Amino acid sequence: MNGKRHSILVCFGTRPEAIKLCPVVRELEGRPDCEVRVCATAQHREMLDQVLDVFGVRPDRDLDLMSPGQSLEGLTAAVVEGVSAVIDEDLPDALVVQGDTTTTFAAALAAFYKRVPVAHVEAGLRTYDPTAPFPEEINRQLTTRLARWHFAPTEKARDALLAEGISSEEVFTVGNTVVDALLSARERVSAMSGEIAARFEWLDEGADMLLVTGHRRESFGEGFDRVFGAIRQVAEAKPDLQIVYPVHLNPRVRGPAERLLEGLPNVRLIEPQDYLAFVWLMDRSRLILTDSGGVQEEAPTLGKPVLVTREATERTEAVDAGVARLVGTDEQLIVGSILGLLEDPERYERMSGGKNPFGDGGSASRIGDILSRVLGDA
Repeated sequence: MNGKRHSILVCFGTRPEAIKLCPVVRELEGRPDCEVRVCATAQHREMLDQVLDVFGVRPDRDLDLMSPGQSLEGLTAAVVEGVSAVIDEDLPDALVVQGDTTTTFAAALAAFYKRVPVAHVEAGLRTYDPTAPFPEEINRQLTTRLARWHFAPTEKARDALLAEGISSEEVFTVGNTVVDALLSARERVSAMSGEIAARFEWLDEGADMLLVTGHRRESFGEGFDRVFGAIRQVAEAKPDLQIVYPVHLNPRVRGPAERLLEGLPNVRLIEPQDYLAFVWLMDRSRLILTDSGGVQEEAPTLGKPVLVTREATERTEAVDAGVARLVGTDEQLIVGSILGLLEDPERYERMSGGKNPFGDGGSASRIGDILSRVLGDA
């Protein structure tokens, strides 16, 4: 330790990034050797603000880049320019980014251009299919090439980075910060469970609930038609099953969801929920159908079987551990998988009782220790 206070810029743009980086921000804020500044690109506006309120994190810089119908190339250019300007003003010793969003890649590129070292949280996840998830798989691989320090959530992610030629001295296995965030949020949810439950008074306490999320670009069009068709079949086959779907704001998701699912008595299409309410819904559910990467990590922490509506996942540890199953957008496979879990107690017990492969809640502390050391050695 050389006694210097290290200036660290943490950058994120979406709700999942914020969920996973807020524990890191709070950890670094508590360290006397770190001076932390937060830059939000607001790639997603409302959904991002909800999470920041929960964790009490306020951006020092808010680029407010979200605009209707924004193209990927337009967003990428805007993030590079915006984050470059922030770096010029703040002169950080390091930039911290998370995951696989356009903000992650473009902010890392801006830092690379400015010769600021990048720390990549949740590094090393791979499908090796550039179209699934799109554009996230390529965003993540490109960020790896730009980063100096790589915080891998699992040994499998670490192995992927080493196989790609990243030095073992720059790869650190720390667990996934989503577990830190979820455990913290679950305590708050428990303390205010009655208040949250009152928002969902239409739920029958004695009935099973299927929680659904879906937003991936690769499922736009026929993919979502098949997924929502499967949900419709399940709803009709299981009238006592409650199906709750906080529908993504994108009209290419919302349109087919309303067309295929509205009017079914046991299906509730609701607005996107704040983080604490969503954690409550996950905990209340019997099982989860999702294409979300974060939910694939959160569900095992809560002991909930998760069916993944993607053809490939970069979180294969969950599949290997038996707590998740890939069902893609195959209508009959989705239907059969949901009904099988609902009707076969042994199958349900195997999935719900599997070990969570993603961490123990100490990831942010490990990241803080490592950043303090590597920046102190610099």
